[in-house]
Formats: sequence, C-alpha cells, structure tokens
Amino acid sequence: MLVIESRVDVEGLTGPEVTEFMLACTDEQYQRWWPGAHLQLHALGRAAGGVGDVVVMDEFIGRRRLRLLGIVEAVEPGREVVWRFRKIVPLPARLRLELLPVPGGVSVRHTITAGWSGIGRALDPLLRLYSTPRFTADLDAHVHTEFPLLRDHLRPGSAPSTEHRAPSTEHRAPSNEHCTGGTP
Repeated sequence: MLVIESRVDVEGLTGPEVTEFMLACTDEQYQRWWPGAHLQLHALGRAAGGVGDVVVMDEFIGRRRLRLLGIVEAVEPGREVVWRFRKIVPLPARLRLELLPVPGGVSVRHTITAGWSGIGRALDPLLRLYSTPRFTADLDAHVHTEFPLLRDHLRPGSAPSTEHRAPSTEHRAPSNEHCTGGTP
C-alpha cells in the first residue's frame, strides 16, 4: 500500500468552506484558485449530497500533469471528502481531505492511498514507479501552497499578513511528520 500524506494549517479558512468549494467547483473557479497549476475540476454527473458525483480533476503537481476522474465516495460537510480515482474502471487509489478546526483556521490533511488487496497486492511495487521521491516532494509543496491560495481565493483582501502566507511559488521539502511515501 502506498500512502502519501501532507498536512497544512491554514489561518482564515474553515472546513465548511473547503468542502463546499471542492464539491461545487467549476473549471473557472478552479483555474482562478491557482492559475497555471489548476486546469479542470468539475462534475460530469451529480448525485444527492455529493456522494456518487463523478468529477474531472486535471492539474499540475510540479512538472507532472495529473488527469483523472474521481468518484466522490464519502462526504462529511466541513470535515471530510473522499474521491476514488478511475480511468476506465475504478482504481485502487483514493484522495482524502480531512479538515479539523484549529484556532483561527483549519488543519488540512491531504492523503493519497493506492494499492490492491489480496493477490493484487503483488502489483503494489509498480506504484513506486509512479510515486517517486520527487513526486512526493512536489505533492507536499503543492498542498502547502494550494490551501493558503484557496483561502485567498475565497476571501480576497481578508487573508492574514504575509508572514503567515505561503506564496504561490513556494516549494518546501517535505518533513517526515507530514509526508510519507512508504507503507503505513
């Protein structure tokens, strides 16, 4: 099983704002959130309460372009959204956003899990070909940049002072406590 996790605390943003935006996003809103990195995020089909929505996700993580379909598997407004990726068939890969309130903002835990169960577990080493240390570092930097940018997008002019903000070009190396690429 491959697990890549990043965490970032964002002052001035709330969990409900994140889940509402992610579940109702249009391509135009997504592109304004992070121009040049975010390309598409929109629903192809909607279901009641978000669970079952099929969405297109298209963005750059570092130099790598990711284009996937995601099916919303779980929603807890203000707390969690889980997408399962698919190409032609559902893939054994998920993106989970967990949102916890912290004083003055929200803590975002962004986790990608991928891997098969049973006999399919023998294929897990193939995931390492895709998830390189460079991709893991790029993803962590992406998460640490995009959520402060989401706050700025949703609340223009009300963001905390610059010493608390991650500029859109910031790329920090991941720390072991926030980003893992190994098995749990």
